[in-house]
Amino acid sequence: MPRETPQAAFWNRVAQRYAAMPMRNPATWEETLARSAALLPPGAHVLELGCGTGTTACRLAPHVARYIATDDAAAMIAIATEKGADTPNLTLLQARPGDGSLPEGPFDAILAFNLLHLLPDRTAALHEAHRLLKPGGHLITKTPCLGGRWLLLWPLLRSLQRAGKLPPFRFLSPHKLETEITRAGFTLTDRADLPRRPPQRFLVARKP
Repeated sequence: MPRETPQAAFWNRVAQRYAAMPMRNPATWEETLARSAALLPPGAHVLELGCGTGTTACRLAPHVARYIATDDAAAMIAIATEKGADTPNLTLLQARPGDGSLPEGPFDAILAFNLLHLLPDRTAALHEAHRLLKPGGHLITKTPCLGGRWLLLWPLLRSLQRAGKLPPFRFLSPHKLETEITRAGFTLTDRADLPRRPPQRFLVARKP
């Protein structure tokens, strides 16, 4: 892998602590899994971007033929590899969008949960996802959207970033995110806020 990015440096530092934290909003996570699994046929080849500690990958991989989960942070991949040791069709890789390290497709689905707001070049990542998908394949994402009135939180969140308690991220509105995805060549087919406050926009986008 190339040099450690600021995002990877943060997650490498907090990986063990993050892995030990209880899940927030487990009900909306279960709904996210159910909506995603419904779009993954048994023979699907799936790529997950920003898999973190592999919790989602371990749940979804048994439902498909092949599941490759990637993350920028080596410490996260180490935890995910341990979690996924008993899942034979799950492959864990340290890789990230935009630098050529992602495995070549084509894939039936690409997943990116709690990731797009963290990427320094979201446009490049979305175009790369479009390239790696089969025609008719799906990009399935869920992204915190803290644009609009949530910008009032910026001074507080910025101070937490400076203290090393939050990773680098960008404020997004749901409209801006959806516009960027459609500009990358996708057609949006489903949307929901899971949860509503603060909004995490779940989107399904199809490659024509």
